[in-house]
Amino acid sequence: MAYEQIAYEVEDRILTITLDRPDQLNAFTVTMLHELLDAFDRADADDEVRAIVVTGRGRAFCAGADLSAGATAFESPGSVGRVGEAAPPRDGGGIVALRIFEATKPVIAAINGPAVGVGITMTLPMDVRLASDRARLGFVFTRRGVVPEACSSWFLPRVVGISTALDWVLSGRVFPAAEAAAAGLVRQVVPHEELLPAARRLAAAFSDDTSAVSVALARRLLWRMLCADHPMEAHKMDSRAMAELGRSGDAHEGVAAFLEKRPARFPMTVSADLPDVFPGWVERPFE
Repeated sequence: MAYEQIAYEVEDRILTITLDRPDQLNAFTVTMLHELLDAFDRADADDEVRAIVVTGRGRAFCAGADLSAGATAFESPGSVGRVGEAAPPRDGGGIVALRIFEATKPVIAAINGPAVGVGITMTLPMDVRLASDRARLGFVFTRRGVVPEACSSWFLPRVVGISTALDWVLSGRVFPAAEAAAAGLVRQVVPHEELLPAARRLAAAFSDDTSAVSVALARRLLWRMLCADHPMEAHKMDSRAMAELGRSGDAHEGVAAFLEKRPARFPMTVSADLPDVFPGWVERPFE
């Protein structure tokens, strides 16, 4: 797939996805939606990609949905990402958020400037958010007469707690990156020029000297256990994962490398060797 509104660049096993509509402040469109879905599919299939950084071109990360259609912008099927004429409406941000949730590679948001509406909600299923000191963020939906989307009513309270989530969502106000960091929405605020290097260092930390299969499975365990109703559920999943990986080539190599005091050379790949330790787990269909 040739991309028009994002850029896809892999270097040193790190994929950088750049939202690439700088003249429109990287406003979100249906084209961008489909390109992001393709990019995450492509990244999951490529074992040379070990981590993903998502950022924006120019002075914004993403200014939210493209509202160039005017007052009816939220009415058009395209802007909410309907899937087929007979299917119920689905918001485009939610489709992207669910795809990121299912990713097998760690995902880091490098928020380089303003990120509002879907521009911030799309980052919630990403694993870590870093922000430039120029960034400003806002869940501005109530100021546009709509509601939070991109599954943010599920993600946001889990990231920052219900009280802070309600403050930001009900007011719709735009706030500085420092406030986001204080509440835990972003891990760190860095000088603008240092944002991408900081994101790449973090991506490398996830990639260097780690098993790609272990990273992918650990990511899934932590995300999926957020809603477990008892720690026993986590114990079941942990036990299955340990049983699968404990006898694997990666575990054998990890122990050997430790004993021999050398870097590990993990043989397994996510595309071929990721075990299914969630029996009966079915992605919930949209009805």
